[in-house]
Amino acid sequence: MMQIFRNMRLAVGTVKEHLYEAPFVLVLQVIRKVPSGLMRPIARVVSGLSAKSAGPTFLIASHAAGDIPGLIRRFEALLDAGAEGERARKAAEVAIAAGQHEWADVFLPLAAKAARTPETEARRKWYDGDMTGAVGVIEGELGAMAKQRMRLESELRVYKGWRPSVSGVKVTPERRRVMHLLTNSLPHTGSGYAQRTHSILAAQQEAGWEVLAATRLGYPVQIGALTAREFDVVDGIRYERILPAHMEPTMEGRLQQQTSEVLSKAKLFKPSVIHTTTHFVNGLVAREVAAALDIPWVYEVRGQLADTWASSRGPAARTSERYELFTAREAETMHAADLVVTLGESMKRNIAATGVPEDRILISPNAVGGPYLSDPPKPTEARRALGLSLEGLYVGTVSSLVSYEGLDDLVTSFALLAPRLPQLNLILVGDGAAAPGLRDQVRRLGLGDRTIFTGRVPPEQARLYHSALDVFVVPRKDLPVTQAVTPLKPVEALASGVPVVASDLSALREIVHDGVNGRLTKAEDPGDLAEVLFELLEDEGLRRRLGAAGRENVLATRTWRANARAYGQAYESLASNYRRRVS
Repeated sequence: MMQIFRNMRLAVGTVKEHLYEAPFVLVLQVIRKVPSGLMRPIARVVSGLSAKSAGPTFLIASHAAGDIPGLIRRFEALLDAGAEGERARKAAEVAIAAGQHEWADVFLPLAAKAARTPETEARRKWYDGDMTGAVGVIEGELGAMAKQRMRLESELRVYKGWRPSVSGVKVTPERRRVMHLLTNSLPHTGSGYAQRTHSILAAQQEAGWEVLAATRLGYPVQIGALTAREFDVVDGIRYERILPAHMEPTMEGRLQQQTSEVLSKAKLFKPSVIHTTTHFVNGLVAREVAAALDIPWVYEVRGQLADTWASSRGPAARTSERYELFTAREAETMHAADLVVTLGESMKRNIAATGVPEDRILISPNAVGGPYLSDPPKPTEARRALGLSLEGLYVGTVSSLVSYEGLDDLVTSFALLAPRLPQLNLILVGDGAAAPGLRDQVRRLGLGDRTIFTGRVPPEQARLYHSALDVFVVPRKDLPVTQAVTPLKPVEALASGVPVVASDLSALREIVHDGVNGRLTKAEDPGDLAEVLFELLEDEGLRRRLGAAGRENVLATRTWRANARAYGQAYESLASNYRRRVS
């Protein structure tokens, strides 16, 4: 009961902070937490109450309903009506929160006379990566804007090199104990990140290591889990939570708070190694805790998060202040770690290019375990379990629905194939910021009755969708982040005996071998994708051969058990040869 009371205080503090500083962002975040099957009909009803109204409620409803053209029409109506002042500022806020930043740029000059316009301008600059400019816009402002400035200034200092600090402690580490510091985890988050983490921990525990995981400060209460406990045990893995009743108001304060709490847990557990993952703020905490305990630490680079951030903002983002500081801090963190782990050869090359010696880089590829090691369900069995028609053809993906995944190109390819293959259906499993636009694209193409958006599904259901597909598609855009980062879901598809068609990018070539376990196509070329899919969909024998080869290769080269053995050897070597390096 006391923990729930603390959780409520923590949640109320979080909500108040967002209400003061970014109310429309908070509203959209809450909407995204509601299952899409429930939220979309409600949003459509609200949006349909008035086709011309352009108040914030109707703007948000159009976005939540996936009616992007409707949202644009409301922006245009607001502009035609001569909106200015506070009305224009609120429209700019909704535009920023909804990812329509060109419209924010239209409304901000019209909002010049509104009292709170500087905070909206700061949010706009912050989004573009102009961190110093964002702070400068609200310099000298009072009230909520003063709190906003304090928060932004603190985050800027973290990006510029600030580090938490704790005093050293005398603890004798226990052999074969590893403590993981995580951003999120099961059972509250079912992302690829959380699934990979859990698979690693379970395999390490099976290999004889004692494992303990601690998640970031405030998680999972900050994502809405008000009844969260001090720890969760999933499949025998213990996930410790750090859930104070109050969190410090700045990024520096919270990282200091988190570092102290993680050190307290580590003193009791007595690990011989600390293991954390991207991005660099996790590394800041792990580095100081490891130094206080005088033990080695490992930094696992699962993505190029500066490039992920930039991928949704256009080419100019890669020259922004935030991008440059972000990449510099990531490089610094990798150099400081005793061992850097990453997913594949492409990422290893990028890490080595920053100056990290290759003998301090370990590849631990995305892999499979558990049910994926058993024979996959037959397509008819999977379709029957999911309530899908047993007849026809299915292409699709299991993925986060975000812009760099290139799912708009998949929808376009599906539209090209639909007249030629009347039995073909498209399945998109997952959710994300790109979902509203994809739904609108499907609706405009008249393919709604042949397209299934499932929203987020549990892991066991995701496995069924893998098996239900005739072809699994990874149509990623050609971006720095997609050239380097190897995703997990196509590996699971291959383990399910399903051929994979993927964009011809360096990271994906590590998974998909053209003509062996799938096919490669030109990135961002829906026509080429459609032709390759047509060839596979017309040849069931070819699909079976590619799928069988894919499963055989994954089971031989990509299992969590094999990864755990490599981790264990690396940890043992670090612990036995550890000498504190000068920070």
